[in-house]
Amino acid sequence: MAKDKAPFLLNWPCFCNFLPAQIPKTTKKRLINQSTFMKQAIAAFALLIFLVSCKKEITELPSNTQTGAHTFGAKVNGDLWAPQGFGPFPANDILEGIIISGRLIINARNFASSPNETEFVIQVEGVNDEGTYPINTNAVHPSPTGTYAYYVKRRLTPLNEWITSSAHTGSVTITHLDLPNKIVAGTFQFNAMNLYNAPEPLTVTEGRFDLKLK
Repeated sequence: MAKDKAPFLLNWPCFCNFLPAQIPKTTKKRLINQSTFMKQAIAAFALLIFLVSCKKEITELPSNTQTGAHTFGAKVNGDLWAPQGFGPFPANDILEGIIISGRLIINARNFASSPNETEFVIQVEGVNDEGTYPINTNAVHPSPTGTYAYYVKRRLTPLNEWITSSAHTGSVTITHLDLPNKIVAGTFQFNAMNLYNAPEPLTVTEGRFDLKLK
């Protein structure tokens, strides 16, 4: 259907070609400008509809694999969440994982509802083996140290931010750690406090990741 529409938009005839010769040049120029604007507006609207229609709904979370499949997902207040690009254009680096001196940092982004965006940051200190790592200390984001989980909704600038603390806790369980092959997999869950609206906490459940580390 999109292929059929494109030539119509590109080759839509300009009615100015049929204007009588006796129309003053200034009037003809104004009508030509109006016609050009209308063509551009219709093309832009068609592109917007196309991008919205390309939004992929998340119907299930990724499987709990341990192969470096580079996946991430969770339920955020009961809603399914996974990294996504915008429309038909996949974003670069929507999912990243790295371990530096035993510090695991996971960054996952969703641009599917652009200009609204959401993002996870999970940082875990002392990752040197498989096991469960508690998230239960006060922290700020960004921070070069500490174990915490962070989630943000933004529209260019943050609209809401949530972060774990000693009162809002969770855990990350590393189920597979293969540093020679740069693979880390595991699960996570946490509660986080809202930095802007105190009565709006965040609950993240059924989190899982299977990352190919940088």
